[in-house]
Amino acid sequence: MDGFFLVNKHIGMTSHDVVSMLKHKFKLDKVGHTGTLDPFASGLLIVCVGKATKLSFLLADANKSYEGTIVFGKHYDTYDVTGQVIHEKEVKLQENSVRQVVETFIGGYDQEPPMHSAIKIDGQKLYHLARQGKTVNRPKRAVMIHQFHIRSFRAQSLAFDVHVSKGTYIRSLAVDIASALGTYGALSTLRRTAIGTYQLKDAKTIDDITTDDLITLEDYFKDYPKVVLNDYMTNLVKHGIILDERQTTIHKPFVVHNEHGQFIAYYEPVDEHQYKPVLIR
Repeated sequence: MDGFFLVNKHIGMTSHDVVSMLKHKFKLDKVGHTGTLDPFASGLLIVCVGKATKLSFLLADANKSYEGTIVFGKHYDTYDVTGQVIHEKEVKLQENSVRQVVETFIGGYDQEPPMHSAIKIDGQKLYHLARQGKTVNRPKRAVMIHQFHIRSFRAQSLAFDVHVSKGTYIRSLAVDIASALGTYGALSTLRRTAIGTYQLKDAKTIDDITTDDLITLEDYFKDYPKVVLNDYMTNLVKHGIILDERQTTIHKPFVVHNEHGQFIAYYEPVDEHQYKPVLIR
């Protein structure tokens, strides 16, 4: 079984919980997720199984969409309401001011990740340090806020939809928006609604998912360029051969099929007219 499952993760489950449950449900050896979703959050988690675990980076690098709620007035150590309140500041916000500030975040900005995250500093995950009561400098990272739509603003609470680049922490975005408004803020709800072209509406819960829901490698790569090779060459491909201009001059990733239309491998360019296999069936 090689491919991807679209999982609708419930609140309270870790991403590791989802991986473990799918492993047990389908008796699988190789299972991994393509981007952590916090336990307090729900929504789309894409899980790769079998040889598709080598492709997790493709979906980890994709843009993502979320819907959530920011509550203002308190700063939590986790940047969401599951943590400890460490600062409070009562500010009566006006909707017009909130909308103006939100607009300034559309586009790119340098974002500091939260201490409660899986990023490693000097080989240690930040959340491990945070649980020890430690705070360290976290290098800011360039992120992109493609869209931010305010669904409602009432009772000092902001409901929103957002579309962002890889590596964007919505918890940090909530804190940064609040800071720009002269107050504190944190996420009270978060649901991931899309990863790349994959939508939450097409996902299923762990209980409901079946092997029929697997997105196969053939399905995943259906729109990629195809290089068709004869039996002699596909046998070499199966042994990890580097391809060159004698087989193709494509300048982007592609898949190799045999003359019977079967998927054999996924290749990426590594140099001018040189291509290495990332996944071999």
